[in-house]
Amino acid sequence: MSDARRKAVLLIAHGSRRAAANQDLVRLAEMLRERSVFPIIEIAYLELAEPTIPEGAERCVAAGAEEVLMLPYFLSAGVHVQNDLEEHRSEFTTQFPGTEFKLCGHLGLHPLMLEIVLARLREADEV
Repeated sequence: MSDARRKAVLLIAHGSRRAAANQDLVRLAEMLRERSVFPIIEIAYLELAEPTIPEGAERCVAAGAEEVLMLPYFLSAGVHVQNDLEEHRSEFTTQFPGTEFKLCGHLGLHPLMLEIVLARLREADEV
């Protein structure tokens, strides 16, 4: 961690009616916990699944977070990323004045995304 503040990560996905689809976020959280970089890691879904984003934020605060990094597990910067998540961040700042909430960038076209795309293409080519 970059400073002494107790940081939390709130991984946020859209959510699905299919439980198996929601397991990707669960597994990502487990993998991140294994790295032991952040003391608090929670997941949340925008809709269709639980825990909800407010529930995830509450869990972070209840665990003692002084700063919550809200990471959108989204590929595109649609309405959810640009508007909905910022609205949640603003609400949490008011609801939990002792905790700072920061909205991270979505996955989008990060330079490493090309490597992921190429790996998936190679996997398909090997079948």
